[in-house]
Formats: sequence, structure tokens, C-alpha cells
Amino acid sequence: MVVLMREMNFSGREACVLRAIDMALGTIGADIVLRTRMEPQEALDILNGMLDMGFVEISNGQQNHVTRWAFNTTMFEVNPAFVHDLKKALIRKSGGKAA
Repeated sequence: MVVLMREMNFSGREACVLRAIDMALGTIGADIVLRTRMEPQEALDILNGMLDMGFVEISNGQQNHVTRWAFNTTMFEVNPAFVHDLKKALIRKSGGKAA
């Protein structure tokens, strides 16, 4: 049985946050804020939404939601199950340029 997944489509801010995360090593919240130039609460809201959708994971694997007090030191990683699809979606979002 083949299950077809809908094409991933991200807002500009979501794509910006995903691009800020190192796909191989992960990135802490403070570095994501520096790379995106977003307010910490805005980046946190986007990341918590992506955690809920399963696109992003926390390196310790024990949390499924991050508070603002833990945000700066929390390591965010892209879910390995979605890496290929996320890269393709980010390339589409950037008009065909590698993300």
C-alpha cells in the first residue's frame, strides 16, 4: 500500500526557522534567534508548532513543548524522517535555489 503525503508548504517565517536549523547537528534556540533575526517568542511559537507537527524534535527527546525559559539552551533538530521532504519544500519556497 502506498501512502501519498501532501506537499509540504511553509510560510516565509517557518521556512526561515527551518533554514536556521543545522540539518545534521541541530541548533540551540539562541542561535536560531540570531540567524533568523526574529523575536525569541515568535521563533519559539513557530518551533513549538513544528514540534507538534513532528517536523522538528528536541535532542533530549523527553519534551514535546518548549517554554520560553528553556528556549535559549534547547537543542532543536530536524526530524530525520522528514529531512529529504523538508529540503525539497525549502528549495521550492526559495524559487529553486538550494536552502
